[in-house]
Amino acid sequence: MTQTTIPKLLTDKVVIITGSSRGLGAEIAQQMAAAGAKVCVNYRQSKDAAEQVVAKIKDAGGQAFAYQADVTQLQEVQAMAQAVIERFSRIDVLVNNALPQYQFDPSADNTSIETVQWAHFSQQIDGIVKGAVNTVQAVLPQMKAQQMGKIINISTNLIYNPVVTYYDYTTAKSALVGLTRNLASELGPHGIRVNLLAGGLLKTTDASSLTTEEVFDYIATTTPLRQATSVANFANSVLLMASDLSAAITGQSIAVDGGLTMP
Repeated sequence: MTQTTIPKLLTDKVVIITGSSRGLGAEIAQQMAAAGAKVCVNYRQSKDAAEQVVAKIKDAGGQAFAYQADVTQLQEVQAMAQAVIERFSRIDVLVNNALPQYQFDPSADNTSIETVQWAHFSQQIDGIVKGAVNTVQAVLPQMKAQQMGKIINISTNLIYNPVVTYYDYTTAKSALVGLTRNLASELGPHGIRVNLLAGGLLKTTDASSLTTEEVFDYIATTTPLRQATSVANFANSVLLMASDLSAAITGQSIAVDGGLTMP
């Protein structure tokens, strides 16, 4: 993390972060724990990595535990939500970060309408959209009982500016915008805020690991801030949206990319 001190914006809040064993999810988990939250580190396969994230949080004085659940399986995420309630008595924040395995390769078949297959779309829609619907349905009874909650969906600025036409990934991430707005409209009367944060090419995650320094430098020159967005910077924005400071914000789709896109 780039910050030495993170304000205690989430003291005693209980947070579930899907796909948080590594990359952006792990950074979000660590920042939220540093902000005072009790964190459920969700993973599908990377048990060792998830336990390492939990260990780092505990070593820093935070509270966390790891839980294995495939977000595409409703019963599994319902069991996860129940485990969180049994341990911490509530659920305050859900971050839908889980992503099916993906590599940003501009030469891949899924970057052209002539070669992309419906199987590409299905994989991304199941992992991203179905996964988000399942997790929302799993936490909703508790959030409605509390009459409060925050749901944060993670997307990409490619939905605004498809500089590379990743048809499957961008289509699934675009669907999260519609899901976010519908959820915000329905759940607002229950005190539940729902927002979406759309990141640029983050420096650096597993998905962007093949990106060269020259590409990151080029992206930096095209942003008003003249810098590529780091994983830590993006996690800062998630922390803000999870906190009470964003209480008047719901139904929004916000780009976190240094001003590269201004939808």
